[in-house]
Amino acid sequence: MVALPIDTAKFTGIICAVAPTPRVANRETGQLRVDRETGQTLYQVGLCLMAGTTAEVVNVSVPGEPTGVQNGAPVQVRDLYATPWENEGRHGIAFRAAEIKPLTAPASSSSASARKGTGE
Repeated sequence: MVALPIDTAKFTGIICAVAPTPRVANRETGQLRVDRETGQTLYQVGLCLMAGTTAEVVNVSVPGEPTGVQNGAPVQVRDLYATPWENEGRHGIAFRAAEIKPLTAPASSSSASARKGTGE
């Protein structure tokens, strides 16, 4: 099925709802899932996607460990895609991103001045 791009700029906020965990390919052996293109371990992160007065929590797969992503913290998501799937009568939507990282707020002019020692 086709992967549908999601414009994350349309969300009023994206927050980590469930911390990153490695995705398991085989529960019996503990073998982890890996990205076919990069060979990196796939991680799953629960994200709360907020838009206006609604919010949804979705599990998003991402290659490589999303360093610094913590529960309750705002995050930035790059190249988010939704892929509908169907298998043996079951169906759903798989979400995948190229990268998930902590959202860093831009420094205000007053806090930047304080760090420089000017006190202005």
